Amino acid sequence: MFNRLFGKPKQETNALTSLDKLNETLEMLEKKEKVLVKKAAAEVEKAKEYTRGKNKRAAIQCLKRKRLDEQQIEQLGNFQLRIHDQMIMLEGAKATTETVDALRTGASAMKAMQKATNIDDVDKTMDEINEQTENMKQIQEALSTPIGSAADFDEDELEAELEELEGAELEEQLLQPATTAPAAPVYVPAGKKPAPQKRTAEEEELADLQAEMAL
Repeated sequence: MFNRLFGKPKQETNALTSLDKLNETLEMLEKKEKVLVKKAAAEVEKAKEYTRGKNKRAAIQCLKRKRLDEQQIEQLGNFQLRIHDQMIMLEGAKATTETVDALRTGASAMKAMQKATNIDDVDKTMDEINEQTENMKQIQEALSTPIGSAADFDEDELEAELEELEGAELEEQLLQPATTAPAAPVYVPAGKKPAPQKRTAEEEELADLQAEMAL
C-alpha cells in the first residue's frame, strides 16, 4: 500500500540509477587521469632526450605539453572529488528515505494491530478468564468437601483424640526402664586365650536339642 502511495520502487530505482551513473563517470575520469599521467611522464622523457640533443626549443614544447596535461589531471581530480561528494550525499539520502519508509511501515503495522485489538475485547477476554478461574476453584472446593459419614466428623474432637494419643505415647516412653549398658570388653593379655564364658541353662538345653537333631 505504501509503495503505491509514496512510490518507493520508483524512488529506489532512481537512486540506484543515479549511483550507477556516478560510478561509471568516476571510472571514466580515473581512466582519463591515468592516460594523462602517462602522457605527462612521456613528455618529460622526450624533454630529456631533446635536452641531451641540444634541442632546447623542442624540450620546452614538451614541458609545456606536460604542464597542460598536469592541469587536466588536477581538473579531473576535482571532478572526482565532486562526484565522490555527490555519491555520499545520494547514499545518505537513500538511507534516510529507507529509514523513513521503514518507520512508516512499522507505524502502519502498529496501527493495524491496535485496530485489531479492541480494548473492549481485551476486557471481555479478561472477564471470561476470571470467571473460568472462579468456576474452577468452586469445582475443586466441591470435590474436596467430605461427603457421607466423613462429613459428620467433628474436627475438634479428632484433634483432641490425637492429642490424647500423643500424650499416652509420651507417657509410655517415659515409663520404659532404661536399657542396660553393654558390658565393657574384658582385657586379655597377649598370648593368652580368654576363658570361655559359662552358658546359661537355656543355652545348654538348646545345644542338647541341636545335638539330638543331628543324630
